[in-house]
Amino acid sequence: MSFISKSFMSKSRKISALLAAALFCLVRLAAQQSPVNPVIEWNRTLLTIVRTAGAQPATIHPTRSFAILHAAIYDAVNAIDQTHKSYLVHLAGVSKNASQDAAADAAAHEVLVKLYPAFQTTLDAQLQQDLAQIPDGTEKTDGVNVGTSVADQILAIRNNDGSSVPGPVFVPVNVPGTYQLTPTNFKPAQFTGWSKVTPFGLEAASQFRPGPPPALTSDRYSDDFNQLKSLGILNSTTATADQKLQGKFWNGNIQNYWNEISQTAALAHGLTTAQSARLFALVNFSVADTVIAFYDAKYVYNFWRPGTAIRAANPATNPDTIPDPNWLPENTNTAPDPSYPGAHAAISHAAATILDSFFDTDHFQLTVTSEVLPGTVRTFTRFSAAADEATASRIFSGQHFNFDLTAGKHLGNHVADFIFDNLLTRRHGDDRDDH
Repeated sequence: MSFISKSFMSKSRKISALLAAALFCLVRLAAQQSPVNPVIEWNRTLLTIVRTAGAQPATIHPTRSFAILHAAIYDAVNAIDQTHKSYLVHLAGVSKNASQDAAADAAAHEVLVKLYPAFQTTLDAQLQQDLAQIPDGTEKTDGVNVGTSVADQILAIRNNDGSSVPGPVFVPVNVPGTYQLTPTNFKPAQFTGWSKVTPFGLEAASQFRPGPPPALTSDRYSDDFNQLKSLGILNSTTATADQKLQGKFWNGNIQNYWNEISQTAALAHGLTTAQSARLFALVNFSVADTVIAFYDAKYVYNFWRPGTAIRAANPATNPDTIPDPNWLPENTNTAPDPSYPGAHAAISHAAATILDSFFDTDHFQLTVTSEVLPGTVRTFTRFSAAADEATASRIFSGQHFNFDLTAGKHLGNHVADFIFDNLLTRRHGDDRDDH
């Protein structure tokens, strides 16, 4: 590498670090103006990190970091609260008087420093500021010790979970219906081995694997093909203005949206530190395992993306699929992985299922902001309605066929139901509020 290239990369890293520090300051200022519990605060901190250019390793899916963070926070806080079953780490003899907030702060800091060492200075400062708000004494010291101990054990357990093993290089095969690298960016296929990562709650990545996509000769395929061809094309004349807005609004890292939605719900319901710890662990375990599960299905079926399918359609195979060799999706760059099942649908419905189950409500006034359209908001009265719109948006952005989304929705629902029913459940005989 040339001196100029090294110098440029060094400057780029410094600029990214400065931007990250500035973002942390904004997060801290917001927290001071509107006090929140430490679970939400550290979730916001991780969101700031993963949104910092170059901070997230390209080969590690960020949902793993969120799940590890909240696993550590949950087991640390629950070791003190003792109302629900532990996740992976059970500490004996922990005083119920230990500070739950100190435990959450210490656990979160320990996880994030180990996962993102470049941010240690800022994370250290955040920890010290948080702990300064907790009165000194045995309760605080005990809480810090619990949090650090639990986090180290969680990190050790996840150290060899398969996330660091390089996935196989995907070599496209020019067969109709199979995944090809997509225009306009033609990026190499991503996360080809992510299905080998140890799940956080599922028994196996294939536990809820959906059946195959429809045959290219089927009516279901041609119906969804033509729907997408019309509504999802760049500068569509059939999609409404609101449909196009939906396609753009949700076109970010969908797990980030759902962490922010979870923050909104936790704040609106006034959840305690212990309740928030359980909620965010359930949401992020479900999302992380859904990602592992859909990558299993994606690379089992290797189904082509619309940007390939519409350009290469063959009427001899299905007379209702007419090619358009110039077709491009409304959001011109397509994620570099197979189409089936749809990721936005799977993640959104996994998160919404947990939120619906946790709060046990059919109605919730919800305002959602966009990661890619600052200042634009969408409002909903149910978590499932937000998930439905996030799902449908992938048609209007030209990214997915409807059958991709249906399969993704069912997959996310199944994963979340399994997580909610089997993890972090109430200890026998405890009759306190189930939140």
